[in-house]
Amino acid sequence: MQRVRIQGLTAAGVALAALSLAACSSSGSSSPSGSSSPSSGSSSAAAKVSGTLNASGSTFQLTFQQTAIASFKQTQPNVTVNYGGGGSGKGVTDLASGVVQYAGSDSPISAAQQPLFKGKTVLYFPVVIGPISLSYNLSGLSKPLQLAGPVVAQIFEGKITNWNNAAIKADNPGVTLPSTAITVAVRSDSSGTTNNFSKFLSKSAGSAWTLGTGSIIKWPSTARAGNGNAGVAQIVKSTSGAIGYVDYATAKASSLTFASVKNSAGSYVAPSPTSASAAASHITPGADLTFSAIWAPGADSYPITYQSWDLVYESQSSSSTAKALQAWIGYLIGDGQKLLPSLGYASVPSNIDSMAQAQISKIGS
Repeated sequence: MQRVRIQGLTAAGVALAALSLAACSSSGSSSPSGSSSPSSGSSSAAAKVSGTLNASGSTFQLTFQQTAIASFKQTQPNVTVNYGGGGSGKGVTDLASGVVQYAGSDSPISAAQQPLFKGKTVLYFPVVIGPISLSYNLSGLSKPLQLAGPVVAQIFEGKITNWNNAAIKADNPGVTLPSTAITVAVRSDSSGTTNNFSKFLSKSAGSAWTLGTGSIIKWPSTARAGNGNAGVAQIVKSTSGAIGYVDYATAKASSLTFASVKNSAGSYVAPSPTSASAAASHITPGADLTFSAIWAPGADSYPITYQSWDLVYESQSSSSTAKALQAWIGYLIGDGQKLLPSLGYASVPSNIDSMAQAQISKIGS
């Protein structure tokens, strides 16, 4: 069994425009802009390229990708980029089968997935970091909920079934909690969100979390499953007493209420681009630019983050495709990064972004 070799590239730019923060699985299409000098990430000096790039995967990236595509089209009108959601698992599978030119994924390629790539080298380009919210539907509270990892673990394992449970009360002194039954909302698809959320539970709850980690979890039969972040958000929004893990951008777009979560320093921190950036500031990436900001140190760090990459084969089928990918990826990790905070995301730390910029030239034919 050959192992896929992985190298990384990362972030410094995304686009603007004002697409709404909805994260759904529908595809957004449009076109590019990019720089002939990919490491610059600057569209102003971009050489004109042409071609069509198709992608699928992370629904975390969907709003970012759609917005970036619209902006990129203004400077690279001859490049068309189509990005469909479907979840990180679909993106990785589609890339391995040659259906797409790049894949959005919130998790590195797993050991089980590596044989699908038949020894081909995959480059990782980190493009976005963000918080995963614990969004809930519970009216009449005097202030937003606070939740610690062990309590969250028991909720999602179905061991805590009502909101006035003593363990939840202990995290929320002075707050009157109703006896409303808890409905747990989870992902139905193979999901990087699930993978990162379950990793948080493993780190924060220890032995209290027994369901393991991965992009697919065998949840209790009482859980309700939705497709994509938007599907989970809809369950939470429409169900009194519901709680679900939803990326921050989608939670904000859906007007959901979310909890502050206890971090490794013992502080309860609300999800935001700023608190996700605080966590990312403690990161040292691997040589392939994979990393995790989950359960990062620091009093201001939000403990449930995702980090999302665009995965690209080092060797492309043609020079035109390689040039289009260099331009597009260069744009995402270049100028486009400036728009991330307004979309509810955190930009990639500058040290990691510089490493990614330096590797764009590895995309060839």
